[in-house]
This record gives sequence, structure tokens and C-alpha cells, in this order.
Amino acid sequence: MAPSATTHHAPDGKKNGDLHRDYNDDRNAASQDTLYTTSNGAPMPHPYETQRVGENGPLLLQDFHLIDLLSHFDRERIPERVVHAKGGGAHGYYQTTNALDDVCVADLFQPGKKCPITVRFSTVGGESGSHDCARDPRGFSVKFRTDEGNWDMVANNTPVFFLRDPAKFPHFIHTQKRDPSTHLTHADDSTMFWDYLSQNPESIHQVMILMGDRGIPDGWRKMHGYAGHTLKLVNKNGDWMYGQMHMKTKQGTGFITQEDSANYSPDYAQKDLYNAIEKGDYPGWDVFWQLMTPKQAEELWENQRINVFDLTHVWPHDQFPLRKVGEFFLNENVQNYFSEIEQVAFNPAHLVPGIEPSADPVLQSRLFSYPDAHRHRVGVNYQQLPVNAPRVPYRMANFQRDGNMAFLNQGSRPPYLSSIDPIAFRNRTVDLDKTHGHFAGNAITFLSEIRPEDFTAPRALWEKVFDADAKDRFINNISGHMKNCHKEEILKRQIGIFREVSEDLASRLEKATGVKGYPGIAELRFNGTHNGMAKDKSLRMANGMTSPARVDDSITPNNGAPRAGTHKGGAEKA
Repeated sequence: MAPSATTHHAPDGKKNGDLHRDYNDDRNAASQDTLYTTSNGAPMPHPYETQRVGENGPLLLQDFHLIDLLSHFDRERIPERVVHAKGGGAHGYYQTTNALDDVCVADLFQPGKKCPITVRFSTVGGESGSHDCARDPRGFSVKFRTDEGNWDMVANNTPVFFLRDPAKFPHFIHTQKRDPSTHLTHADDSTMFWDYLSQNPESIHQVMILMGDRGIPDGWRKMHGYAGHTLKLVNKNGDWMYGQMHMKTKQGTGFITQEDSANYSPDYAQKDLYNAIEKGDYPGWDVFWQLMTPKQAEELWENQRINVFDLTHVWPHDQFPLRKVGEFFLNENVQNYFSEIEQVAFNPAHLVPGIEPSADPVLQSRLFSYPDAHRHRVGVNYQQLPVNAPRVPYRMANFQRDGNMAFLNQGSRPPYLSSIDPIAFRNRTVDLDKTHGHFAGNAITFLSEIRPEDFTAPRALWEKVFDADAKDRFINNISGHMKNCHKEEILKRQIGIFREVSEDLASRLEKATGVKGYPGIAELRFNGTHNGMAKDKSLRMANGMTSPARVDDSITPNNGAPRAGTHKGGAEKA
């Protein structure tokens, strides 16, 4: 007999398919409103009782409650993040105060727009139980839940990073982790740490920042955030320009000295943020953009040797001033750390119409690497988790189905582009042919080279930004860390790199460490980068590589920068 076609309803009128656990209801329910059950919903009188054969006999395999309890407990942890493992965050809101609609068509930058956000702060190299006051860059990621999808700004508290060649990233991170033999971190054995840096001198700008006062910020509330990467902003006419986003703390910056850091709680930054929000002292940041036309980007390289695609370079603020766009505040602590922070997944490829990636090679590699890590760590359907799910005013549809933990699986709708039961489409907001169709050339192998301009910004940091006390702290921080490096040759090389920044800096470091460094890098070969400053051409190629057909003044003439005439289109003026 065929089953009845009658649809059965629950007493409250819901269909059977509507009877499911609701995330927000579960998140906000009080303990007194809940009932203890097994995972399949069967009530249990006590969480500690077990079934056994008599009072003194063995346990019974049929005791589902116990087996369910133990097997879930064994699987409670998901893999921690390979980088940025230790962190915390909160929820809040962003609002546009000064519209950017002349530059960018993105919905959230239009006049009066507001959207909910989730922010996660973190250290970079440490493990999930490491100290909040470790000397390390800080991650600063913001998930903007706009009306046109989620936009993730995956930033740091420093405007630059240690590298500009994307294939270096896994290798660099390995040197910041535990030694594979001793299992010690660089707090006790800094040999790997300095070995890498001494062979990859483009890291010098980030090293200057890391070993300076900003290396240990006074909690997360008192630090800035920087995109670091160059993005493209597209306006309603299809014109585009380059941009870098800055997030400036409203609380004022602060730092903790190396000597004082041990006096702070291992969870100091987490505690500081949580308690401030609980007291109603909501931390806030102003959002700014630096803007640059494609022509200006070409001229910046031709005239000043500043590369907008280089993660170790910064844009001069006097030439490209900060333009205030909006602000955001954190006004809600999370209810459940695992659900709302450990499982939150930020991805620089999560872009919205009007915001596009540039040709920055490290950014390009991150567009793949971040979502790949989330699919491994959290699962292929990680964006279905409530903390990651977009909050858009339309029902989302695509043809991605199934996989682990597929909660929203798109019902009975056709799993392909159907002509019988079609889904709706919206016209493209941005003309990608106009925005991205400018690249033509042969496939090449590319590794950047160290050049004199790579020391310009670090030199300005030492000579114009650090005051006398900051310089003393800097030398103390570095020399103290170098005491755990067990190869003098590494220190001689690193001091030689510092000498290209400043003779004063190098001399003071030699006095503090008792190690006489090299006179510079002109006589050095590096295993990680080509040396464009080497006097002997035989030293120019990294790691003893075979010399290319042409070795004149430079192995890589533009070092990956936008040369004059390589752009077509784009905005004429910022």
C-alpha cells in the first residue's frame, strides 16, 4: 500500500522538516531551560551513571550514553591553526561615516551603511596555549557581514611582513616553531629563527618592528591593524585604483617591555578585551584607506623604488594620505569560544563586488591557502557554521552539496543549471575583463632580490621614529634574543644586514652581543634571495643557482613591481 500523500504537522503547525535545533535558541538558552539527554535526544537521569554486570562487574557495551560520551570526548578538538593558533575575539558592528562610493561600489562603503562584524586577534607563531605577551606579530582579522556577502579583512598589527615571495611562507613559519630535534621554541634556542632571517634580508623591516616596542602590544585593544597587501577598489563606472586599508585604534597604542612581559597573565590580552566589553568600555577602531592610481603605482616604482606589490614595502603617508571611511566597535563578547572564535574562518578570498585582489604574489597565494586550511581544519562546509554564514537579504543558492556536516543542503532543488526549475541570477556588478585583463607574458620562474631600497624604510624607522629610549630597548631585545643562537656565523650575517640599515645600529649590537658582524652584505651570498647588492656577480644568485642568461645590473629588473606602461585603464586620479 502506497504511503499517504498527506503532510503531517506537529502541534505547533510546523512540518516535520522544520523541526530542528535552532542555533540562536541553543546559544541563548539558560541552563534552567534545558534537559540532559544523549546526543540523539533521549533523556538521561544522571550524567555520571553507567551500566555494568552487577555492582562489581564489567561495563556493558550496550551503554550508549557512556560510549557516546567517551567517543565524543575523544574527538573534541579540531586541529589548531598552523599559524595564529592562540587568539580571541568578539562581535560588534561597522558603520560607514565618510562614504567611499566615489571610489568603491562595495555595499558597505555606501553612505550610512552598517553591518555586523566578528573580529579575531591572535599571535602568529605560538601554539594555542602560548603566552599572549610573546614577542610576535599579532593577527587582526575582521569578518564584515555585508548585504552582498562576507568580506574578510585578514590583517596584522604590522604594515609589512617578513617575506614577499609566497613559496617562502611555509619554510619561514617552520623556523618560528619548535626545533624538530630539541623540541624547543626560539625562546630557548633561537638558531633557526636567526638563521632564516640572516639568509632572507628582505625581512629586515618586519624584524625592526618586531624587536621594537610594537613587538609586544599592550593587549589587543591598543594596537592598529593593517591590510599590508594592496587591493583594487572599483567604482560604479568600472574605474579602479589601488588601496591599502588601515584600522587605527581609538584607545591609543601601548606596549609592554620585554622585561615586564613575564609579569602578565598568559591570557592577558583575552582577559583585557573580555573585561572591557563586559564593563561597557567598548573598544573601537577607525577605518582608513590609502588610495593610488595605477599610473601613480608605476611612477612610485620608477621614481622611488617602492613596489605596491611588495609586502615588505609601505606607501608614504605624505604622498598617499589616509582617507577616513568608517569605524567599528566591539560590543558583544562571545557566548561560546569554540563555536564563535575557534571555528570562525577568515579568508582573504572572501571578497564582495567592488573589492578585488591585486597582483601581490603573497596575497595571490593566500587566496588559495586560507580556504584550503579551513576545509582541512573545520570541514568542507565550514561556511555553513553560524559564525561563518553570510547574512544576506536573499536566499543563497549554488550547486555545492554534500560533504561532511552539510547542514544546509539546498533541499530538492536541481543540483545543476536546470532549464526546468531554474535559479535566479543578478548581473555582474564589476566588469572583470576591465579590471583584471591586463597581464600578458611568458611563464617565468621568479625569486626576488635584495636591493638598496629595501633598507630605506627600516632606516627611517631607526633614525626618525625610534627615540633614544626606544633604540636602547630595541638593542636590548635583540641582543637578549640572540644569546640563544648557537652559531656565531648567523649573528655575523645578521649584524651585516643591520649595518645596511645603520652603522650606529650595527655597532651598538656588536657591543651588546660581543660579535663582530660583517661590514655589510656586498660580500655575502644568501640562500633565500638573490643579492642585488653583491659586488661579485658570482655571489648574486641565491643558494648557488645557475646564473641566468643575463646578469647585468639586476637579476630581476623591476623586482616584481608594476613597470611603466603595464597598466591599462584604471582611475586617472585618486
